[in-house]
Amino acid sequence: MKNLVISCLLLSCIGLQSCKKNEEKKEAVQTDAEKTVSTQCYKAVYEKDTINLKLNTLKNGKISGDMVMKVASAAERTGEIKGEFRGDTLFVDYTFVEVTNKTKTFKNPMAFLKRENQLILGNGTMQTTMGVTYLVKDKPIDFDRVKYKFSTSECK
Repeated sequence: MKNLVISCLLLSCIGLQSCKKNEEKKEAVQTDAEKTVSTQCYKAVYEKDTINLKLNTLKNGKISGDMVMKVASAAERTGEIKGEFRGDTLFVDYTFVEVTNKTKTFKNPMAFLKRENQLILGNGTMQTTMGVTYLVKDKPIDFDRVKYKFSTSECK
């Protein structure tokens, strides 16, 4: 009976150890896929508003980056962008805080159309369900009547 218990414990330890090694391999692959391949910076100016955008293209094809929005009629917003291109349109989630209230985090979806060396921030219909805001799929995003057209700029 003792031999059976010892054998079961030994097999359990071996099984758990192999699971741990698989997790370490997955983490290594995940961090490799998240390495930055290229970085591009953009700037949009409209009247007294300025938006600075830094996009990192990752090895896995996804996009990450930072955006700072200085809109005259609102508090400055600073945060991160994460998303991906679908065709010539970049769909991202912008997670940000307002400089005047850093305790509350906001998250908004955004869509940018890439035309030559420009990114155009589209206007789309947003909907919030169960606390999550998203662009409504059945409604088109307007990229013609917009305020913010981003041109490439030097990264700081």
